[in-house]
Amino acid sequence: MTEPREPLAATPGRDRPLLGIACKLGAALSFVLMFACVRWLGPEFPTGQAIFFRSVIALVPIVLAAHLTGGLAMLGTRRLGAHAIRSAFGTVAMFCNFAAFKILPLADATAIGFAQPMFVVILAVLMLGERVHIWRWSAVVIGFGGVVVMIGPNVDMGGGGSLNGALLALAGAALAALAMIFLRRMSSYEHSITIAFYYSLTTMVAGFATWPLGWIMLSVEEILILILCGGLAGGAQLFLSYSYRYAETSLLAPFDYTAMVWAILAGFVLFGELPAQQVWIGSAVVIAAGLMILWRERRLGRQRALRATSL
Repeated sequence: MTEPREPLAATPGRDRPLLGIACKLGAALSFVLMFACVRWLGPEFPTGQAIFFRSVIALVPIVLAAHLTGGLAMLGTRRLGAHAIRSAFGTVAMFCNFAAFKILPLADATAIGFAQPMFVVILAVLMLGERVHIWRWSAVVIGFGGVVVMIGPNVDMGGGGSLNGALLALAGAALAALAMIFLRRMSSYEHSITIAFYYSLTTMVAGFATWPLGWIMLSVEEILILILCGGLAGGAQLFLSYSYRYAETSLLAPFDYTAMVWAILAGFVLFGELPAQQVWIGSAVVIAAGLMILWRERRLGRQRALRATSL
């Protein structure tokens, strides 16, 4: 998933964890249903056209939330360069993810997307100079092993659409991780609503730029699906924003993986899909590796906090 995860550091006290968890669950469900809308449109629907309408409609609740939170002035920024870089990587990630979800079953694409924390660890070493020891490196290796388990059968079958979809989902996870690295730097001085606004603005412009490539005339059903897709996207971003307002990141992070539950249920109810055996196995391995990384980062965070208080 390519959306903001961490709000401004100066947000109010995070003393309502149950409300934060409820918002996080709502975000996970909203993102899955958004991608279900993309899948419903079908593989022939232009990706850029879907992203444009999704972004235009998503801007409405984001702007409304800004108005209710701190006024429209909070949408202003002096750091357009930082927003441009973060939004550029996030936009390409969105194109990859939308294309992947049009090809793959919901649960398959969702499970491959869970590789994002593994990419974050690697990029944190390369770009932020973070020191990573055996625990997290082991989790990265195990996690990518799970991805190979999920993608492997598509290679054996000679590739085609399934392999292309898997590779697009993996590329989307890598690019979303890259966007997350820049988001880490921005989260100390920009509110998550501001970040979401410029991200959606960028994806809207990028989506519209694909118009000369051949958009299609929309049916009433497609218009309704696109409206629903955009509303879910904007709602998901707001759910994320407020989840981190009420609860700590370390508490909320494991609930990202509830998206797999929603994806399996939505895939079965809407499309009659059930994950293949290798997807069950691979996703379990990837989720376990992700939880290992989260556990290790939480432990290191506590150690740094203890050292800081002892000085």
